[in-house]
Amino acid sequence: MTAADQVEKIFREEHGRVLAALISQLGDFALAEDALQDALVNALERWEGDGVPRNPGAWLLTVAKRRAIDRIRRAAALERKTALLETLPDEEPDMDHPIPDDRLKLMFTCCHPALAVETQVALTLHTLGGLSTEEVARAFLVPVPTMAQRLARARSKIRNAGIPYRVPPADLLTARLSALLAVIYLIFNEGYVATRGDSLTRHELCGEAIRLGRVLMALMPQNAEVKGLLALMLLHDSRREARQDETGNLVLLNEQDRTRWDQTQIREGIAILDEALTLSAPGPYQVQAAISALHAEAPTADETDWLQIAALYTTLARMTPSMVVEVNRAVAVAMAHGAPAGLGLLLRLDDQAQNFYPYHAARADLLRRTHQREAAAEAYERALALCNNQPERAYLQERLDEMLGRNTR
Repeated sequence: MTAADQVEKIFREEHGRVLAALISQLGDFALAEDALQDALVNALERWEGDGVPRNPGAWLLTVAKRRAIDRIRRAAALERKTALLETLPDEEPDMDHPIPDDRLKLMFTCCHPALAVETQVALTLHTLGGLSTEEVARAFLVPVPTMAQRLARARSKIRNAGIPYRVPPADLLTARLSALLAVIYLIFNEGYVATRGDSLTRHELCGEAIRLGRVLMALMPQNAEVKGLLALMLLHDSRREARQDETGNLVLLNEQDRTRWDQTQIREGIAILDEALTLSAPGPYQVQAAISALHAEAPTADETDWLQIAALYTTLARMTPSMVVEVNRAVAVAMAHGAPAGLGLLLRLDDQAQNFYPYHAARADLLRRTHQREAAAEAYERALALCNNQPERAYLQERLDEMLGRNTR
């Protein structure tokens, strides 16, 4: 492995921890990020000849602090930074000291409710995920300058609004943690089914979300919903390789080759879910993980416990009522009690779901299964009009052609 490869690997592993420690000490997002970038450039130069230090994270933190001091001394407004300079040691520090773990503070700062949700996601990916501005821009399908401006505005808002760099007090923790979990799950979902584009999934986003989930669980090991979210993501991601065939066509859950499911991820996800359930603090992520576990544990699609899954969706609908949950509940009821029963639940949502693609896709499928070909064709056409993901569009088009009697496969 070259020095450049080692720096990139360590950057991914240590970025969040080192950046959080820098922000905690410097109190300035932009200065901390610039100083860390300087340290990484220095690492590329030094590690090629000297080798990787025993504690690379501490090395990066120490060098970054020195670079921050240099930047402050060069700044035109030096007088405004004098107090900060006095708090930073100028003597030779211990390169092997442990890094203070301030990542939880950084997570809550990135996901502060004063920031728009899209900005929370971008800032979390950039600061804790270690994704470059270019990578985050690709994730949001926007030009790099647009994302750079968005991130700069977020940092400015944190600074100018005085958003505290801390774990929220007890009376705010639950609501803020819910937002943080939602942001991580949004990142995962965008990776699991890309909103648009030629790929069904974006593995790098799934991987970053799972990594952030692991970090959060390490920082909050007694929180049941943190465990529930990580279990849910692992169980979903375990099916990744079976969701498309060799030509890239979408393969639905009941048709997937279960031998291609990642059994290591399934075992880990179920074990984490079991740990969560022992904490006796039920929540929606745990319920969703339990649903995913029932799918994972079924040897075949026909042996899936749809009665239990339908019951869990009813519980989930009480916890977090939403269109997504109601559509999934209707599908589960259709599998447990027959397509007409599920279709009846779906049709109750018609007025609220006209612009919701999964609703029309599910309705089309249940109309097809109840032999209402003309109505199914109309529903497939509506779903196609709302879907921007190419593999999903190909699947819907194939079904539409089937309903219209022009299927070529």
